[in-house]
Amino acid sequence: MNTRSGLLAGGNWVVDHVKLLNTWPPQDSLATIASESIANGGAPYNVLKDLAALGVTFPLAGVGMIGRDAFGDHILDDCRRCGINTAQLQRTDRQPTSYTDVMTVQSTGRRTFFHRRGANALLGPEHFDFSQTSAKLFHLGYLLLLDRLDEIDASGVTGAARVLTAARAAGLRTSLDCVSDNSDRFVPVARPALPHVDYFFANDFEATRLTGISVLDAGGRDHATLRAAAHRLLEFGVREWVFIHSPEGVFAGSRAGDLWQTSVRVRPEDIRGAAGAGDALAAGILMGLHDDAPVAQALRLGVCVAAASLHDPTCSGSIRPSAECLRLAEQFGFNE
Repeated sequence: MNTRSGLLAGGNWVVDHVKLLNTWPPQDSLATIASESIANGGAPYNVLKDLAALGVTFPLAGVGMIGRDAFGDHILDDCRRCGINTAQLQRTDRQPTSYTDVMTVQSTGRRTFFHRRGANALLGPEHFDFSQTSAKLFHLGYLLLLDRLDEIDASGVTGAARVLTAARAAGLRTSLDCVSDNSDRFVPVARPALPHVDYFFANDFEATRLTGISVLDAGGRDHATLRAAAHRLLEFGVREWVFIHSPEGVFAGSRAGDLWQTSVRVRPEDIRGAAGAGDALAAGILMGLHDDAPVAQALRLGVCVAAASLHDPTCSGSIRPSAECLRLAEQFGFNE
């Protein structure tokens, strides 16, 4: 019997500087900052904080590289408050803790990111020790934003592929997320990792870049197009489930069948920011998968957690216990 329990998340650890703007200005002009705050950013940090806020009962732990500076201290203190194990969060004097300026327009919730890679650029396969964890799931993100894990060796294997292979060999199920990098690196960097991934998360932009099948245009989010993209990713090697998400909902594709879950109907006036919504969706789905819930149930929780995240400009500031997130669907319903 598998007695593994918990989620280990590794990759980008970021401090977000979230600034609410009155408008997005043309170049060389001015916008007013209405408010600002400091919060968590990056796939592992966001997902772990979201899971802690959801009230999971299984262990949470992180792997990553942070600077020996005030922002590194902030991350460690924040994790301790949330009950996240930081034994594999390593510190360096060579680079500062990574940060992102998140510029969010008040009226739309649309955001733009200005990112400093910092210590995350030093994170390599040797920093992951899966013999030190009894976790059930390992979530890695974001590919295309982790310099050493994105490197391709002479045999065509990336650092991320080596990490994911090691995780599976140690008995963990693996989960992967990318960043929406506007480049041609998706195919050479992300595809080699897919055969070592049990669960793969991608938004519509990332799915389009990886597969060549456009799910971005208004007519492209129909089920046939989403299914084609998801099953192309399965052909590339994803082992169990592909989750393609957009503001409309999430499409889940597998070799055994497909599922579609529309998003929660959130009132436009309640949207404070979309930063972290994808990670919130992943946290809800991973919570369900960890607890062996039916995938349809995990998808429902995922879109409800994503809806909750929209109520605050930071990535995790408005995440609530899972029962409260699910009540958002009861209160507002799902989009058609």
